Amino acid sequence: MANLKMHNTRGGRIFDAFNVVILAIIGIIMILPFLYIIAGSFATEAELTSRNFFIWPETFTLTAYKYIFSTATFSRSILVSIGVTLVGTLVCLFFTFTMAYPLSRKNLLGRNLFMNMIVFSMLFSGGMIPTYIVVKSLGLLDSYWSLILPGAINPFNLIIVKTFFQGIPNELEEAAKIDGCTEMGIFWRIILPLSKPVLATFALFYAVGIWNDFFHALLYISDNTKWPVQVLLQQIIILSQGNLADTASQGASYVEPPAQSLKLAVVVVATLPILIVYPFLQKHFAKGMLLGSVKG
Repeated sequence: MANLKMHNTRGGRIFDAFNVVILAIIGIIMILPFLYIIAGSFATEAELTSRNFFIWPETFTLTAYKYIFSTATFSRSILVSIGVTLVGTLVCLFFTFTMAYPLSRKNLLGRNLFMNMIVFSMLFSGGMIPTYIVVKSLGLLDSYWSLILPGAINPFNLIIVKTFFQGIPNELEEAAKIDGCTEMGIFWRIILPLSKPVLATFALFYAVGIWNDFFHALLYISDNTKWPVQVLLQQIIILSQGNLADTASQGASYVEPPAQSLKLAVVVVATLPILIVYPFLQKHFAKGMLLGSVKG
């Protein structure tokens, strides 16, 4: 009631209006670059050169998108990114949750030692060269697994999931054991169904991280037929006239698309899958983070 009365006062209403205006301005500033990228991907080269900023092109053209989707290279890289992201997200979730659950049990032998090792890995890492040597020694070079296994478990995510599991009442597990349920049965039939918000949250975290990652592909993948879309995007940014097409399949009617419009169109196509997935997981996002972070 006290908070309601405060908002009904003149000062409270002015404060609320001020917050709305500030948040609206921040929101507009953050959305404008996205609008420019989308508009620029449909614009001509002349308009991109003559106009520094716009959110509505004077002349619409689909040349850049036709060029992108007519190339086997880009289509293949999109499929590679989708496959690596789906498999990588499942692998990361499997290892993170199956490791976090036993660590959340106080009767686990050596629990403190394992937790200290996890915290140590958050603060110190072997570095790029030792990691490359390990990946090479395991025979993972030019393999899609090199994009998944080195980052299969994020220590920070693991600790949050472990903290969430510690908040689940022990009475649920005891009741399941009385009914004859095994430890694995408790995990799959009771713990995971109760963990849907956290599961959705970290599925989004891992999926976005794997989808946006291009550095590991540059290190471990030398076969350009196995490049994910982000590596191809980086090549286009570096080489403003990146030739993605198989010119033999384009025929005499092939026309080189605008360089700037092509880069913006690739950004749109590469970002679109994550933008499509996010709304379906967004409702679990805040709830999952709070559930795993407020309990010690």
